[in-house]
Amino acid sequence: MEMIYLSRKDVEALNMTMKDVLAAVDNGFRLKGLGKTEMPPKPGIHPRPNAFIHAMPAYVQEVESAGLKWVSGYPSNSNKGLPYITGLLVLNDPDTGIPLAVMDCAWITAMRTGASVGVAAKYLARPDSRTAGILGCGVQARTSLMALVETLPRLKEVCCCDAFPAATRRFIDEMGKLFSKLQFIACAKPADMMQDADVVVTAIPIVVKPSPPLEAGMLKAGGLAISLDYDAAWTSAAMKECDKFCCDDVGQLLATREHGVYFGGIPKKIYADLGELAAGKKKGRANDRERIFAMNMGIAVDDMVTAKVIYERAVNTGAGVRLPL
Repeated sequence: MEMIYLSRKDVEALNMTMKDVLAAVDNGFRLKGLGKTEMPPKPGIHPRPNAFIHAMPAYVQEVESAGLKWVSGYPSNSNKGLPYITGLLVLNDPDTGIPLAVMDCAWITAMRTGASVGVAAKYLARPDSRTAGILGCGVQARTSLMALVETLPRLKEVCCCDAFPAATRRFIDEMGKLFSKLQFIACAKPADMMQDADVVVTAIPIVVKPSPPLEAGMLKAGGLAISLDYDAAWTSAAMKECDKFCCDDVGQLLATREHGVYFGGIPKKIYADLGELAAGKKKGRANDRERIFAMNMGIAVDDMVTAKVIYERAVNTGAGVRLPL
């Protein structure tokens, strides 16, 4: 018996595009909505303040992908020249349980997180959305924009803001080269990027005691807010003023809230999760005036459907290193 080991470079060299990841993640949400996945809420440990190491298992029927992602997020790593997100993903054979592959999960996490933004926009944004607001100009902001470009064909303008102006400039330089038809605007304050934004994505560090900069009244009528940072960026009043509150997984959201650290200020009524929307069990946007909020925490189903495509490409191309079990 042997398994495949895929480093970060190996994973990236397989050339899986955002369009590919979007298709896989959208299908994963559809299968989740149809009850064809098994995914317990992710447990975690927290060795340092504001840091986490999470275990994220899932099984997805039809795609036949089963495994576990062991991923960490350490905000303080930037001070050490290290990445915020690191970890490994183990893929198992659903028939035997034997490990098939171990792969770096940082690229997968970044891309599937961005893809979840695209899926949320597909079902919840106005199709004619032209302006995106992005708070936090890191890795997740980059992949989120990649997904929005694929999902919203009329997107023309990106208003971006980061606590570090240099990060905003790097984001605009890099993404401007990738998407030359988009107009990028650097905003000095979070409130500035909200004025005309049809879709707002927030991707700042998740902290235990946040001071959310985005308040009620800032998201315009017809706007879509997508949070990738728990409740770090949005006040309770801002979330509660939305006509619909959605998430990527209700069970995980409620289980996390039970710990008493995050999500204490979310609305009592959760309209739908992305699985229900992708499966057609619930309607997304009903009209052009609705304010809608999507809390995308990141779920293991997204990881497993993405990892399955990566594994299949590695098998077909001979990528990675074969290791004996």
